[in-house]
Amino acid sequence: MKPVRRRIRRHFGLTAKQVAVRSKRPWYFQWGIAALYVVLGYGVAYWQFAGAEDVHQKLRQTALENQSLHTKIIQVERQLQIEQAAQTSLTQELNKVQDENMHIKQDLVFYKNMTNAKRLPK
Repeated sequence: MKPVRRRIRRHFGLTAKQVAVRSKRPWYFQWGIAALYVVLGYGVAYWQFAGAEDVHQKLRQTALENQSLHTKIIQVERQLQIEQAAQTSLTQELNKVQDENMHIKQDLVFYKNMTNAKRLPK
């Protein structure tokens, strides 16, 4: 009876060896999964590189559009500079004309006073 107990203790007791149960896949299943990953990786790479041509075309189109907008901005800035220069010259001319107008009005008042002064003593 003791040998049976020893055998039971060896397999199920505290001193029993601990065993991990692992299921092993067959080699053809592992090779199939590896092939699937390779095909999937190739598909993703092809998708990226095939889509990259479309991206390059969009990039070229955007660069051309950016360049045309840049030229438009330069034209508008130059037009604005011209308008600002014209505005400043017009304001200077207006100030000169107003000063000249005031001077002419003062002369007119002076001459009117002179003519009224000559008429009064008669």
